[in-house]
This record gives sequence, C-alpha cells and structure tokens, in this order.
Amino acid sequence: MRIIVEKDYQTMSKKAALMVASQITLKPDSNLGLATGGTPLGMYDKLIEMYRDDEIDFNEVQSFNLDEYCGLKADHPNSYHHYMYQNLFNEINIQKENIHIPDGAAEDSQQECRDYEKSIKRARGIDLQILGIGSNGHIGFNEPAENLNVATEVVDLTEETIEANSRYFDSKDEVPKKAISMGMATILKADRIVLLASGKNKAEAIKKTVSGKISTQVPATLLQTHPEITILLDQEAASLINKEDLSADCHFEICE
Repeated sequence: MRIIVEKDYQTMSKKAALMVASQITLKPDSNLGLATGGTPLGMYDKLIEMYRDDEIDFNEVQSFNLDEYCGLKADHPNSYHHYMYQNLFNEINIQKENIHIPDGAAEDSQQECRDYEKSIKRARGIDLQILGIGSNGHIGFNEPAENLNVATEVVDLTEETIEANSRYFDSKDEVPKKAISMGMATILKADRIVLLASGKNKAEAIKKTVSGKISTQVPATLLQTHPEITILLDQEAASLINKEDLSADCHFEICE
C-alpha cells in the first residue's frame, strides 16, 4: 500500500488526474473504473483541462462506473449517468459505445448485474480503478455488513449513506434506497487502484482503512490485500493516521 498526502484538495486532485493521464499515455486503450460523488470532481476538472490542452486522448479508453441508483433513469438529474456526462464525458472525446454504467432503471436488475459483469470480463478487466470512500468505510455501494457481495449486485443503502447523499436531492425521502454496485471481488481484480479522500469527515474512515486490520464492517480495509493500491489524501483526510498502525511494507509519503 502506498499512501500519499497532499497539502489540499486541489493538489490531491491534480495528482489523481496525472495518475489517470499516465495510465492512458502508457496504454491508450485503458479500461478505467470511475467513481462519482464530490471527491472526484476536482480530478475530472483537471482531466478535462488536460484534454483541452492536447495532453491526453480518451478516444480508445473504455470506462466502467462503480454504481448507479436503482429506479433512476439515465436522464434523471441525480443519476450517475447524468453526473458522468455533465462532469466528464460531454467534455472529452471518449466514444459513447465505450462508456459503461449500470442501468438503474432496468426491468430485470439482477440480469443487468450479470450483464455488467460480462461487459467487464469482455474488456479483459479494469486497468485502473478510481475509488472514493464513504464516512462509514464503504466503497462503491458496498456497505458495512457481516457479508459483502463478490460481484456486481443490487444492494441496500444504509441510513448513513442515504443521509450523506441527501444533499444532492431535494429531500432525504427522494434518495433511492437501493443501488447496483460492483462487488468487492470485481473491484479488487483491477490491476491498479487509486482511492481518493478529502476532508475531516473522511479522516476516521481512512484511519480504519489503513490500520492493518481487515473487517467487512469497514469494506475499504479489504484494499489492504491489493498489491497495487495507492491512497491519495489531503491533509485533513490524513489527520488521524497513526504511522505505528501501518504495516511494514506500507509506503507513507507527505508532499510539501
């Protein structure tokens, strides 16, 4: 595990964008796993800027999103389809047929999950997976539980996650109670993973994630088992990390 601490959200976002750009430069037909929420927005802004400056080309890239709300059509303003097009896809040259996002409005959601897994396998897996983290340690919509899903599946959202996501809706009651999410095994099969976290409200989750103890009650702790995981933080998100809790093979870097 590699932990990189940047001074603030903007420098963290720029570093994340450079990591994505490096992946595409080395492998123009990369398969990217993409995340939504507030944290990746700065990274997406930087990627758009780099595309406009001819520093990066998305023409051969395929994308696979982590999740989508159940019950929301693609054109719903709070769907993750809408989020991705508004914040990235409409501004770059990615081919529409290379964009993969679960269909939250599918009549048969279980079949949609199976088909989504097949689409990832047909692409020969994800080269670089971008992740955010919930304040309760969830990644994607893999919520704390005794058992976690292996593959893409319909999941129930916790009250904590519904409350956190209610800021994007007119009211808490409008937040969907279920979502389609990549499972933990699907996420962990990615060749490389970069987890982004910013702000004091993520500090406790990050502390638990890197503590050296693995628990399904903090799904992000399973990332410790991945051979190519980078956790990219701002100073606030890193504020509770105790170096003594880190494993011996963990590289901890604070950027000035």
